[in-house]
Amino acid sequence: MTMLLKKNLHLTIIALLFLCPLLANADPVEQYIEKYAGLAKAEMEQFGIPASIKLAQGILESNSGRSELALNSRNHFGIKCKNYWIGPAYYHPDDDYCPKGNLLDSCFRVYRSVEKSYRDHSIFLRHSTHYAPLFELEITDYRGWARGLQSIGYATNPRYAEMLINLIETHQLYRFDKTDVTEKKERS
Repeated sequence: MTMLLKKNLHLTIIALLFLCPLLANADPVEQYIEKYAGLAKAEMEQFGIPASIKLAQGILESNSGRSELALNSRNHFGIKCKNYWIGPAYYHPDDDYCPKGNLLDSCFRVYRSVEKSYRDHSIFLRHSTHYAPLFELEITDYRGWARGLQSIGYATNPRYAEMLINLIETHQLYRFDKTDVTEKKERS
């Protein structure tokens, strides 16, 4: 091997040694956003749920797709079975307690794909009279949606709305709520 070729090979190896750890430690939240933003926008356009809310809920509920529930059931929104669910189920401790106060395994829905989880989440919110007031809000009112989800009882964490809003603002998820209609309103 020529001296120049050896030198270039050594430099390439050194560069890879420095770059690989950086690539391996890429922010999982940003990876999640990059992977699912298009899906969240498509669901927003079909069902009227802000993409920012959908992404923030997916990030929060699934730990950016890395939670036990997300990995074992492809359930990115923590949707429980309820008594009418006829699909496969995954049992996982959450926030259900027996009368004696002991934590029980909660029944969660299992999906064939993350896309099915996104779709079921859209249907779950859109077709429930429980969540109907949310659909009176503007698609760009992510704060209203976050507070509404908390007050209606989507999650038991008393800081749920604050956590969603923080994710949306930190990662500028509101940029995915733009539609042709909202952009025309902003210009006029």
